[in-house]
Amino acid sequence: MTTTRIDRIFRIINEFGDHHYGEAISQLEHVLQCGHLARTQDCSPAMVAASLLHDIGQFIDDAGNAAEHKGIDARHEVTGAAFLSPFFAPDVTEPVRLHVDAKRYLCAVEPGYAEGLSGASLLSLQLQGGAMNPDEVASFRSNRWFEDAIQLRRFDDLGKRKDWQVPDLETYRPLLAGLLLPEG
Repeated sequence: MTTTRIDRIFRIINEFGDHHYGEAISQLEHVLQCGHLARTQDCSPAMVAASLLHDIGQFIDDAGNAAEHKGIDARHEVTGAAFLSPFFAPDVTEPVRLHVDAKRYLCAVEPGYAEGLSGASLLSLQLQGGAMNPDEVASFRSNRWFEDAIQLRRFDDLGKRKDWQVPDLETYRPLLAGLLLPEG
C-alpha cells in the first residue's frame, strides 16, 4: 500500500505539474527545485518532503488558478496539508500549512522581503491578507512549527529558476516511503 499512496501523490503532481500559475517555470519544476534546495541544505527528511509537497494544494480543485484567474485565495496551503495529513506526520504537514503565513510574516518583519517576491507571490499575498499585523506576528512566532515554516518559505522563494536541472520526482519515492504513517 505504500507504493499506492505515493503513486496517488505523484499522479496528482504529474497531472497538474505542467501548469505555471503565474510563474516563469512549471509547478513541477518549482516543487522539484524546492525539494532539491532542502536536500542540498541537509534538511531533515520531513523538511525535504514538506518542501517537495508544499504546493500540492495548488493541484486540487484548480486552486492554482484561483489568484490569477479568479481573484480569490483558494487557501492551497490548508487544502494541501489536509490532503497530506492521512499520509504524513505534522513535521511534514504543518510547514506545508504554514508556508503562506511565513510569507506574510516575512513581509511584516524583514525589510525588502516583499520587493523580492515574484509577481505571482505578490498577487497572492494581497489575497492572503497582506503582511501580518503585530498580533499575528507574535502569534506566528509562538507556533511550534515557526522555524520550519520560515525555512520552507525560503525554499519556496528560491525555487523559481528557469532552466535549472534538478533530480526528478521519482528520486523522492524512498524518502517519502520512509515517512508515511502506518495505514489505519
